[in-house]
Formats: sequence, C-alpha cells, structure tokens
Amino acid sequence: MRPAATSRPSGPARLIARIAGLVSAYVAAAGRRLPRGWTGLGRQFAIWFGFLGIYQIARGAADRGVGEAMRNGQWVIDAQRSLHSMIELELQKLVEHSRVLEALASWSYWMSEFTVVAGTLLYVYIRHHAHFYRFRNTLLLANTIGLIGYVAMPTAPPRFFPEAGFHDTLAQYGSLNHGTGLIQLASNQFAAMPSLHAADALVVGLVMATIARRRWVKALWLSWPLWVWFSVMSTGNHFWLDIAVGLVVAGIAASVIYKPWRRRA
Repeated sequence: MRPAATSRPSGPARLIARIAGLVSAYVAAAGRRLPRGWTGLGRQFAIWFGFLGIYQIARGAADRGVGEAMRNGQWVIDAQRSLHSMIELELQKLVEHSRVLEALASWSYWMSEFTVVAGTLLYVYIRHHAHFYRFRNTLLLANTIGLIGYVAMPTAPPRFFPEAGFHDTLAQYGSLNHGTGLIQLASNQFAAMPSLHAADALVVGLVMATIARRRWVKALWLSWPLWVWFSVMSTGNHFWLDIAVGLVVAGIAASVIYKPWRRRA
C-alpha cells in the first residue's frame, strides 16, 4: 500500500515562511550584537517611558499654576532688565532677518530635546556601552531636578510676554508649535526655569565630544550646546537666566554621577 502523499505548502505560504525565518534570524543576530540583548534594550526603553509618565504628572501640577508662572516669568524679565541684559530680543530680531536661520533655530528647538537626546543615548548604548550608564543617569538626574523646579517654580517663557517685545517664533515659522496635537498634550507650557534644553544639550555635547575620535567631530559636539542655547533664546522659549540655571542643574547632576573629585583623591 502506497503511503499517503504529504501536502506541501503553497507558493505564498512558502514565501511567508521564508520571510519569517529571515526576520527571526536577523532579530536574533541583532540581539547578539546588543550589549545586553533585546531584554537589556527593552529595559532602557521602559526606564525612559516610565520617566515620561512621571513627567506628565509633574506637568499637570505645573499647569495648574498659570498665574504663578506668569508672575515668575515677569520676575525674570524684571531681573534681566535690572542687569541690562535682555539679549533674547536682539536674538529674535537676528533670526527674523534670515529665513534659513529661523528654520534652523526652530527645528533645533524641536529636535534637540527628544531626537538628539534619544539618538545619542541609543548610539552610546550600542557603540560605547561603558559610557552609557553614567550618561543616562546624568540626564535622568538633571531632568528630575528640573521637574522639581517646574513644580516648585512654574515659569512662563518669553513668548508669553508680547508686551515685552517677545513673540512665538515657532508659531510664526510653520504649523508645528506648542498648540499642535500631541505636542500640546506632551509639552509643559510653563517649564522655562530651569532650561532642560540647555542642561541636556550640555551633557550630550560633552559626553559625545569625550567619546569622539576625530577632532572636527569633537568640535561639532562641543559647539552643540552653544547652538541649542542660541536656538531656545532666539525662538522665544527661554530667557538666558533659564539657561544659566539649567547649566547649574547639569553641573550638579554630572558631579553626583561622575564624582570628579574621586579621581583627584
């Protein structure tokens, strides 16, 4: 008696099975290249998404103090006027005279805090893993201090004070602004003091300059914080006092995590 013929998968089924096998092999190979596999990478994403959840809680607390935020913003203006240092107005005028500069400053404001930070964290995690944990922890600590500041002292940014000569460059440049869909949901309108754009840019720039090998790459990363500080002031999103306090926050966080005094001991 002849054995029953086994049915073979049809053409489309064989193609799907082959693609699934290739994808599975690629995922497995990629996981072996990761310092701690896919589980370790997933853990890092969980940490950051958890932090974003905490940020939203802090954002809600800060948003309830609109009147206080406006008073604090006015206090910053008065303080800078007493020092004759309202440089933000001149920077806004400078940007307005160049459509290219306006575009670069606007996109730098949006990209620096999320895309660049996330991209450099992922790059350091994969390519320079020995530097990753102190890099990550410095950013987390700096942002945690910043969140405490937002709740304790919500501060309106310059763009909320048109009577002082400021305006919202981002809203004038294009359709992407703080009132746009997901951005309005996720952003904190009264998170000017301290400037985490300034703090994070400094941490990212110094870490990336440290691990870079080519001098021109080091120079680019060292100039990155300067460009971000210019961008956030010239678009009406931060006062220079916000940036100064942000740099103090970054310095405190880096000192706690890196403990530079131990190297000299």
